[in-house]
Amino acid sequence: MNLKVLSIVMGLLLSLCGYRATAKSSEQNVEWKAKWISSGTTREQPNTWLNFRKEVNLPNVPTSVIARIGADSKYWLWINGKPVVFEGGLKRGPNPLDTYYDEVEIAPYLKRGENTIAVLLWYFGRPSFSHNDSGKAGLLFDCQTPSFDILSDDSWKCEANPAYGTCPPPDPNMRLAESNIRYDARKAGRAWHQPDFNADEMPQAVENGTAGSRPWNKLVLRPIPLWKVGELQDYPSQVRNGDTIVCTLPYNAQITPYIKLKASSGDKVQIFTDNYLKYNGGDNYLRCEYIARDGVQDYENKGWTNGHRVYYVVPADAEVMELKFRESGYDTEFVGTFECSDPEFNRFLTKAVRTLYITMRDTYMDCPDRERSQWTGDVVNESGEAFYALSESANRLTRKWLHNLAGWQKPDGVIYAPVPSSNWDKELPGQVMASLGYYGLWNYYWYTGDKETLAEVYPAVQRYIALWKKGPKGTVLLRDGGWNWGDWGDNIDILPLQNAWYYLMIKGMRNAAEVLGHAADARSYTEEMAALKQAFNSHFWNGKEYRDPEYKKATDDRVHALAVVSGLADLDKYPAILNVFRSQENASPYMEKYVFEALMQMGNGDEGFARHNRRFSNMVRNDYFTTLFEGWGIGSEGFGGGSVNHAWSGGGLTVAYRYVCGIRPMDVAYNKVGVLPLPSGLSWAKASVVTPIGRVTSAFESSPNVFVLDTEFPKEYEGVIGAPKQGVREVKINGTTVWKNGSPVRNKVARFIKKQPSDLHLSFEVKGGAYKLIAVR
Repeated sequence: MNLKVLSIVMGLLLSLCGYRATAKSSEQNVEWKAKWISSGTTREQPNTWLNFRKEVNLPNVPTSVIARIGADSKYWLWINGKPVVFEGGLKRGPNPLDTYYDEVEIAPYLKRGENTIAVLLWYFGRPSFSHNDSGKAGLLFDCQTPSFDILSDDSWKCEANPAYGTCPPPDPNMRLAESNIRYDARKAGRAWHQPDFNADEMPQAVENGTAGSRPWNKLVLRPIPLWKVGELQDYPSQVRNGDTIVCTLPYNAQITPYIKLKASSGDKVQIFTDNYLKYNGGDNYLRCEYIARDGVQDYENKGWTNGHRVYYVVPADAEVMELKFRESGYDTEFVGTFECSDPEFNRFLTKAVRTLYITMRDTYMDCPDRERSQWTGDVVNESGEAFYALSESANRLTRKWLHNLAGWQKPDGVIYAPVPSSNWDKELPGQVMASLGYYGLWNYYWYTGDKETLAEVYPAVQRYIALWKKGPKGTVLLRDGGWNWGDWGDNIDILPLQNAWYYLMIKGMRNAAEVLGHAADARSYTEEMAALKQAFNSHFWNGKEYRDPEYKKATDDRVHALAVVSGLADLDKYPAILNVFRSQENASPYMEKYVFEALMQMGNGDEGFARHNRRFSNMVRNDYFTTLFEGWGIGSEGFGGGSVNHAWSGGGLTVAYRYVCGIRPMDVAYNKVGVLPLPSGLSWAKASVVTPIGRVTSAFESSPNVFVLDTEFPKEYEGVIGAPKQGVREVKINGTTVWKNGSPVRNKVARFIKKQPSDLHLSFEVKGGAYKLIAVR
């Protein structure tokens, strides 16, 4: 990644600190005392906004005061007129029944004596691909201390916020839970959330049951952080053309738009982004409207949107005084760095990181505009990228994804996606197997060491595996599921593709069984892997390529990629598979990651780089977009509607860190560090990764005659470092010769590994610290 670009991006992200509440997890279970409350005068309907208010007199303020807050669907919290939480709450739900709640530290906002608690609640009320609609708006506020309690009940005030409404059609497409927000400032009263507001005429709230009551049921602690929220800031540029002002964002971001203007009563301001206007993935996205009152006024739309440009359509007689935006997003940091001698690939990585971040919020998303849905195959690629590019907090979103998959499993064992959802329940077999297998559940455990999640999800995977059947040839029979999707694009040889994903699933489960001490399961999966590998090669390999005998279209490069990375294909098949990769380019950006990885594992990284750069060139070289596309083009030139911000396209980021600079865990959670680079035609590359044990760095220079690696990792841990072995006649580590003329040399610096972890390297075990390895060819 270009270091100048990285520093700008990180600086902007680190500036998002102006509006951040602190979330804390309770150390012990506390019985709920509060009641779910809502309005007794407002009909339940989509896009309902409610004002809640409570005034309390406190004898003192302890050092720590935790409020547990449940909301259907989102909330904004003020205490004594100061903002505490910006968009709290998570989309429902952890499973088809239950609801998340937040824990928020509110002590810094309280004072002795009179205090005002105010909550604005947004009830979605729409079924969607990303939210399980309960059918009812509700707020639960439970704050208990030794000296006082603040509990939601019918002593609270509640009213419908009259200013909020819904824009006229077209409405957002049915995959989205959110509505288009219309705010009519003529209907807005005084600042109801401020301490000096007279709330005597506000109606009383209505109680809707205790915690655990339907329709919200069991309450599950929010498993991810509250959002990182920034200050309002100026757009980098603005251009006015007639009644429209086009504002440029620094990059594709999750933002809430702001306007300050002098206007006449009834003037209408329309606000939307280029992702609404042009790049909406083929379906209706979100927009908002502001209806002005007389005079000077300002408005910030609370529903987040995204794009590269923000459009304000303003009446000619209105005077625009300020246009700003507020960025918010998942609370993680960009801590991984990568840069290499290939400028094209550096630009790809910059876009990959930006795309990854914008597809994270309540869940991982396929895209932040058309759907905001947790399509599970996308998450496999996204989570792999996050382990290298982002700080540890991103792992909590990966863990949430895995628990969602298990929590939404059907009684018959089917696991489907996207979840959470209230209007979709179809299984995508390939994506589900990718998620439950080697690249999904197992990869999460391998990088984090979270054995608890591995154990909790393991039984769900077992139930899902039991649904699959084998035919007389020993291969897995085709399973249609709800949508037998193999990839976007053409020439999809679905039967061997499903068999390869199945093999990767049981490979992950074999490893999980060994870790969890399920010896019988481990033996069974090991035997099944051996039998399936034999059957796969017997039935699908025809001497020059893998293909279903009944399949008549062009050879599928995806099948060959999975055959290599899974271990189904042995080394003797690599030359023929290389010919397939040279002649066939059918994979979408989603599956191209596995082709790139396969070429790396085969020792053809230079061809992998060339293919990757060629296939991604249109989106990488496009100066307008800071994010990667869903397909190889935009709109009709892409796939699936043509989203322009799809993080599944960033899988090459994982390949770069893990293979090019070679940083990988050799034991769970980096208890043993691996640094095994593959230059792949690059003259130099350098990377830095924050791991569970600390920072690991890798930097190499490669020329025809010499390879030089500089690496460092924490001293408390052991590691494996190495050099590409082709043509090497001598290896020195920290000035000491450790290998010469085909044999290891006794030394006190490093130990040659007899059973090499990589067929492509000369590898040595070392203690933690800093090392310079020089391999002379």
